[in-house]
Amino acid sequence: MRHRNYIALWIVGLTIGWFEAAIVVDLRALLYPNGFTFPLAVMPTRLLGVEVAREACSLVLLTAIGWLAGQRKAERWGAFLLLFGIWDLVYYVVLKLVLDWPVGMDLNTWDILFLIPLPWTGPIWAPAIVAAEFVAIGTYLYYTAERQREYTGLDITVLAGSAVVIVGSFLGEWRAVLESRTPETFPVALFVTGVLLGTGRFLMCEERARRGAPAPRATSIAQERG
Repeated sequence: MRHRNYIALWIVGLTIGWFEAAIVVDLRALLYPNGFTFPLAVMPTRLLGVEVAREACSLVLLTAIGWLAGQRKAERWGAFLLLFGIWDLVYYVVLKLVLDWPVGMDLNTWDILFLIPLPWTGPIWAPAIVAAEFVAIGTYLYYTAERQREYTGLDITVLAGSAVVIVGSFLGEWRAVLESRTPETFPVALFVTGVLLGTGRFLMCEERARRGAPAPRATSIAQERG
């Protein structure tokens, strides 16, 4: 049953990734008839509002499917991360197949990643790394959902902090979007710090759970149902 559901999650993730890319293909045909590049074209206010709402709806959709994909928190988190990662990777694969973008598979090409709460920018390799890690972690959590896990307040703080650091690295050049100029630098050190911090803490927590070692003053995040 779990393996069948896992395959179903992949099918859903591939489908949502195609939808996402198809919308961007249309937007680029409308706003960038000569090819997508920075500085970004000014998007009409009404169209911008629709796009922000669409991104919010995409997150709600992924969250809802992740919630329905299991009963344990580990299953739900695993399904959400898996879907998010597939969605993001398929998006870039489709853009390459349909638009041949980025040209020459240049993963240093800048992209506009997200618009909430401010524009996210970064070279393609950065979100691709996060997406690949989401697929790996999501798969692991989904297949080991029965394992007893106890995450302390410190664990949760570190994991949340690492996510904030990564998002902060993507927000580093948000003004470039609003000012219609090309982003200049990506804070690689900040991004890598966030990835290593979160990955390291997650691995430490999972090793502790694998050994069955108790976590002092811990709050279970995986075995609760409902």
